[in-house]
Amino acid sequence: LYSDHDIFYRELIKQWLDAITKLKKLELMGEYEKPEDVEYKIQVSVTNEKTNHQDNGLGMTEEEIDKYINQIAVSGVQDFMESTRTRQMKTDHGHFGLGFYSAFMVADKVTIDSLSYQKDAKPVHWESEGGIDYEMTEGEKAEVGTTIVLYLNEDSTEFSNEYRAREVIEKYCAFMPVSIFLENETAEPQYDTIEKDELTEKG
Repeated sequence: LYSDHDIFYRELIKQWLDAITKLKKLELMGEYEKPEDVEYKIQVSVTNEKTNHQDNGLGMTEEEIDKYINQIAVSGVQDFMESTRTRQMKTDHGHFGLGFYSAFMVADKVTIDSLSYQKDAKPVHWESEGGIDYEMTEGEKAEVGTTIVLYLNEDSTEFSNEYRAREVIEKYCAFMPVSIFLENETAEPQYDTIEKDELTEKG
């Protein structure tokens, strides 16, 4: 279904954008009150052999993950992809669908941690190796939104490289109407250099 493996960045970020857009609409309608210190954004971080992607959009409940993620997994990812080659897949209400499974082109294992914006929602943790079998338990996520971690396979560790990640994000997501932040968690701390003649002796 996808010939370029780097397309997973576009698929994940596109669906996070949908989740944020829908939450913004709910906010305008008075159905959600965004905390004052929250800025809608998508955060991508890379470290060693995995990538971490998160948004602060709608989030998902256990029931929604079962509907939008598990039902596809149960049907078999490969068979599902084959059956959808000739028809357009749609994401519903800003949640993940077929596009999410593009992650398994580059990852041996994928985890989801999500907390829905809905009142009294409980956080959910989901994980799968290969995209067919999965485990879903109560999670620990404290902020509304969704975090996905991709444990990259041996052929795809290039995507844990900050510069490769930036290249792909700029390629597919340069004009997204939401801020996208990229961080290299393993980068050495950077310090400002002070010239010798700028130093002031302490009294």
